[in-house]
Amino acid sequence: MAARINNQEINNQQFQMASLVSHPDEVKVVSRRFGQGATDIDRYLALDGYKAVQKALSMKPDDIITQVKESGLRGRGGAGFNAGLKWSFVPKQSAKPKYILCNGDESEPGTCKDRLIFEHDPHSVIEGVMIAGIAVGSHTGYIYIRGEYRYLSVIMQKAIRDAYAKGFLGKNIFGSGYDFDVYWHGGAGAYEVGEESALMESLEGKRGIPRIRPPFPAVVGLWGGPTVINNAETLASVPHIILGGADWYAKLGTPKNGGTRLFCLSGHLVKPGVYELPMGYNLKKMIYEVGGGIPNGRALKAVVPGGSSTPVLTVDEIDIPMDFDSVGKAGSMLGSGGVVVLDDTTCIVKFALRTMKFYRHESCGWCIPCREGTDWLEKTLTRFHNGGGLKKDIDNIQYLAENMLGRTFCPLGDAAAMPTIAFVKKFRKEFEDHLEGRPCPFEKAGAELAAV
Repeated sequence: MAARINNQEINNQQFQMASLVSHPDEVKVVSRRFGQGATDIDRYLALDGYKAVQKALSMKPDDIITQVKESGLRGRGGAGFNAGLKWSFVPKQSAKPKYILCNGDESEPGTCKDRLIFEHDPHSVIEGVMIAGIAVGSHTGYIYIRGEYRYLSVIMQKAIRDAYAKGFLGKNIFGSGYDFDVYWHGGAGAYEVGEESALMESLEGKRGIPRIRPPFPAVVGLWGGPTVINNAETLASVPHIILGGADWYAKLGTPKNGGTRLFCLSGHLVKPGVYELPMGYNLKKMIYEVGGGIPNGRALKAVVPGGSSTPVLTVDEIDIPMDFDSVGKAGSMLGSGGVVVLDDTTCIVKFALRTMKFYRHESCGWCIPCREGTDWLEKTLTRFHNGGGLKKDIDNIQYLAENMLGRTFCPLGDAAAMPTIAFVKKFRKEFEDHLEGRPCPFEKAGAELAAV
């Protein structure tokens, strides 16, 4: 775990200290129970826990789906697909059992918001899984948690046991005649299983490699049955939508981007941490007001807006609303909400190299463009940063990345290619400054400062 996070220059200790920081602009929805002892089921009940699932049991399944659809809730794992619309793809009749799968394999560098949900409000995830199940006619849910989150798995397992002890899970939940079971499953520390089809393979006890699609999980998923797969934050948002209503939730955000989102601010910031802000909150304001700006009076150089797989934004591109559509128009992606801030001491070539080391290490090797492409990009960037680069390497790096894009079974190849293309296009001069045996100008400057 430490190697993975260090590889992206993310300081986990900062997150541990700053995980419950707050700002006046926050709108507490998903995080409203954080720090209030909601891991205890009785305390969760006192804070309106399990009221939403009881309400859902009195609703028609189609009405639940419509409410989630109209709320504008979009997948918080990175894809940003409308959650209610995704549920509507599940066939009403199926010869095989239907499943709800919570994707808690939070492995995107720069992202740590699901960690806080599991740590402070695990029952909200269970309740979200249950409501999704009622909506699509499923009777079984799985909560898959990242392998390195062992201590969070203990919390989640206890929450599931407590829910069974209360009679909230199992046969005849809440006296409704509806049966629903929830199971926990721990990963083994693979980034690849964050991809939904690889996640299903892992849960079935196989090697976590992606499936060819179609068929899609909503029709043929876990053990061949129709399956809904949602991120933990997405599912934790659902009970609030059921209780508060679609209109209320939609109005918290921007058109087609309803609600709030847990943004993970890290990197060169005075106040790093996880903040719950309305969808569409301005990125520049997020950095300088919520995050407290850049330490030591340094200048901002670049921002990764949604986790390491999203294309970097320059200083001139950050005055934008943080919702899926606006960030997409700016040439990047909102992704998993991991905002990584880089000051002017950062070497972009080295940052690109460290990013590629991560993706080369995490590639499952199933398809050639990803397996070979990440390896060659890492080797080229390593030689380039060490002073052995040639001018043609700059174009070759971009060419390699562009030829990976859209040519792999799963998005991991794209996740490696997209940021690399952006690094070269937006910081080409910095790559040129490393040519002809020149040492990295940023490391040289750092060494001179250290010697003073």
